[in-house]
Amino acid sequence: MRTLTRRMLWTLLLLLAVDVAVVATAAALLTPWLAPVRDAVAARLPLGGASARVAWWVAILVPALVAFVWAQLRYTSAQTMAEVDARVVGPEEYPDLHERVQRLSQLADLTPPRIAVADAAAPNSFATGTLSGATVVVSEGLLSALDGDALDAVLAHELMHVANRDATVMTLASFLPSLTSGQYDPLEDLLPGGSRYALGLFALGLAYVFSARVVEAPFGSLPFTLGFLFLFAVTVLFGGVALGVFTAPVVVLGRSLSRAREFAADRSAAQLTGDPAALVEALETLDGGGGDRPETDKRSAYAGLRGLCFLPYGFDTDAATDSLSIETRSHPPTAERIERLQSVEHSLEAASV
Repeated sequence: MRTLTRRMLWTLLLLLAVDVAVVATAAALLTPWLAPVRDAVAARLPLGGASARVAWWVAILVPALVAFVWAQLRYTSAQTMAEVDARVVGPEEYPDLHERVQRLSQLADLTPPRIAVADAAAPNSFATGTLSGATVVVSEGLLSALDGDALDAVLAHELMHVANRDATVMTLASFLPSLTSGQYDPLEDLLPGGSRYALGLFALGLAYVFSARVVEAPFGSLPFTLGFLFLFAVTVLFGGVALGVFTAPVVVLGRSLSRAREFAADRSAAQLTGDPAALVEALETLDGGGGDRPETDKRSAYAGLRGLCFLPYGFDTDAATDSLSIETRSHPPTAERIERLQSVEHSLEAASV
């Protein structure tokens, strides 16, 4: 567990370093258009020369980084739940589910997370985290497929992701790969319809006006317009390349953490419930060739959501596999998870003798 904690800490620090690089690159690319604002702010600072420029970068980067991390977690969590049509439910709708989560949370000395239920036949679950808390999502198919100790074991597994903080770390790690692959489009999600095109045209117009500070040609002339278009194209091209470069280490980090976090959650859940056999039963039931299980094995290629799930086939039994996706997680084989759980069971039996 200590090894996993250190790995998650390093992963989080490196993710934040990547976010700093993304924000700094975006600020540098936007500098030609932000120059008037920068100069106006610098003129009002009680500093001069290099000190004013450093203060400007600090004033831009620090709030931008905080906003970027907050937006990633909030947006990714919301999109993940929307992808499976999950909604937060109260104890009046699912009293048994809430009772189980409350009881297991008390055993784990954990603040009970929000509970959401996805309208999906595929039996699965996952946990997602933000700065304000966590949410455990289960499908209707899972509630139909499991009950008793087996259901408790799966819920305990998800609660251990919350307790270990890896739900939040992996939620953060999901954003850039999903953005790069086109799975996420924040502008389309936040500004549906033609409003995003109107905003884009407005931003393009402002950039055209502000580029008068850097394009050495009469404003509005053909040379000025061509210079602006060249500068804009270079900015977009370099920004796209930089995003891909920054995404690469995030993918590597996610993959390196994924297997360890699943094994750790399995082990912690088995110790919490004191019944490793119940989690083995759940794994065998859900991954044993049931009717709702997809025929295609997606362990080697699946989108961000599937990597968060208890089992890697996600919530869609008919998911297409021809769309572009960047794998940020790699579930360990179910047989290996069962083997390790059986080892935990033997350890618990030996300790009780």
